[in-house]
Formats: sequence, C-alpha cells, structure tokens
Amino acid sequence: MSVIDPADVARRLDQLRNDLDAIGGDHVEIVAVTKGFGPDAAQAAITCGLTVLGENYAQELVAKAEHLLAAGEERETAPEWHFIGHLQSNKVASLAPHVAVWQTVDRLKLGTRIAAHSPGSRVYVQVNVTDEPQKAGCQPHEVGQLVADLTSLDLDVQGLMTVGRQGDVSETRSAFDHLVSLADDLELPTRSMGMSADYAVAVAAGSTMLRIGSKLFGPRPPKATH
Repeated sequence: MSVIDPADVARRLDQLRNDLDAIGGDHVEIVAVTKGFGPDAAQAAITCGLTVLGENYAQELVAKAEHLLAAGEERETAPEWHFIGHLQSNKVASLAPHVAVWQTVDRLKLGTRIAAHSPGSRVYVQVNVTDEPQKAGCQPHEVGQLVADLTSLDLDVQGLMTVGRQGDVSETRSAFDHLVSLADDLELPTRSMGMSADYAVAVAAGSTMLRIGSKLFGPRPPKATH
C-alpha cells in the first residue's frame, strides 16, 4: 500500500478549495474519505486540518480510529468519524465507540440498532434518488416516515445523504435537486451529496457536505476483501 504524503494532500486540498471558491462552494464542509487507504491517509488529513473523516467499511474505520488513538490522538482532539458505506446492523456495536455521524441510515431496523448502542446519535437518512437497484438507500416516498420513526427513537436526524449516478451528469443533477427538495420539505439542514467526480454538480444543486477521497489522496489502491 502506497504511503500518503501530507504535502501532496495539502496541495490537493488547496486546489479543491480554490475550485470550490470559484463555484460558490466555499461554505461546503469536506469529509475526507479514507476508504481503501491506510491509517497514514487519516493522519495526513488531520495534519492538513481536515478533522472530519469518512469510512465505508466497518473494519477499516475501527482499525484507523484505534490506530490514531494509539498514536497519541486524544479523544478530545481525535477526528470526527462519519460512517458513509452500506451498513449491516451487526456491525453497529463495534462501530459505536468511534462513529460520530451515521450517514447511511436507510431502514428502521438499522436505526433501532444505532439507538440501542449509541443513544442520541447524529444520523442522516440515505435516499436512493437515482432508483438504481444496486444502490442502498430508502425510496424518496419513504423518507418522511423514516425520519419520523428515527426521531421517535431519540436519534438526532440532521440531514439526508445520496450518491449520484456515475457518468451521467444530467441524471446526477436531477437526483441532487430531488434530495435538496426532500431536505427542504423536512427542514433538514445537511445535504451530504457529491464526491470527487461530481462535486461541482453537487455544489450547484445545493450540497452542504462533500465526501472527497481520490481528489485528496490520489488514486485509490485496489479494493481489499472485507
């Protein structure tokens, strides 16, 4: 696995922020996605001032969080971990000590497990607004009821999250517009949408949070088996 140079991350971050400034996205929060990279990516992000980190896999998140703590990152100054991948209910218990925000809650069963292991947690509801069967997320018409059910569990529902349609700018813009409309209707402030390949489309549609990986860390290594 290649070593991540903090100087390279800092350079890429400066370029990303310049790009965001140019398109009116200077207010958008950046989640540095360390998926597929080693713990050095997380440490490089922190060195560059990126304190919100995202992970797709439970095993990787736990390993990286524990590595940072062992390396001297006190819990008071440790990064804020967001879980951003498809989540199995049986992984919640191991993640609960580390995850600050659960971005991919798409069913009540999962919310119930989070409420049991991490009461009062901040959560986002993942919505499949591209209607792709291989993607996780509840259907748009289910969002209102799921938000109400999660709120009744005393979870702090702060926003919605989605993934655009790869390679189709028009469909992705339509999907992002739909998510913003849903969030507006529910008065939810956070709209987590946009990644390295489509962040400009997301910002134009009204994203408040981008999940950025390769744009910060370079090409992702081959996917490991989990």
